[in-house]
Amino acid sequence: MAKVRGPFDPEPPSIASWLIPAGSIMLGSMVTLLPVVATFPILPPLGLMMLVGWRLGRAEALPIWSALLLGLFDDLFSGQPFGSAMLFWTLTVLIIDLFDQRLVSRDFWQDWLLASGAIAGCLIAGRMIAVPIGAHVDTVLLLQAAASVMLYPAIARLCAWLDEKRTPE
Repeated sequence: MAKVRGPFDPEPPSIASWLIPAGSIMLGSMVTLLPVVATFPILPPLGLMMLVGWRLGRAEALPIWSALLLGLFDDLFSGQPFGSAMLFWTLTVLIIDLFDQRLVSRDFWQDWLLASGAIAGCLIAGRMIAVPIGAHVDTVLLLQAAASVMLYPAIARLCAWLDEKRTPE
């Protein structure tokens, strides 16, 4: 039997409260479908960066288990081994949540450092799973990690702008 909402109970979340964060992460994952010709494959993992941006900027925007489903969606488009984004994204969100509990307060520089570690860790772990150890892709991986770290402030600002659109007051 469904519980009737009382007069002092909070309003139930609207569909836009979770659709905008999840949709932006899914769109970030689908950027790999764009026909971009590059001499070096240094396209940052925009889906992961959007997930980290939402988690660090507004942790309550998505439930903690949503990283598993969003990682599944990313696995369908990224070309990585199936299940790798599901595992790494879930571990990333859990580790960020652990840091959230331990740190008393954070500013943007600490968020940037956490995001850099999370994104670089996922890229390195993905390289260990997807590519043989003898392959010479470490330079390209470092360039991709550097591009991701430099692009994170723009992603954080995009998540903040989308959050303003999500919760009009």
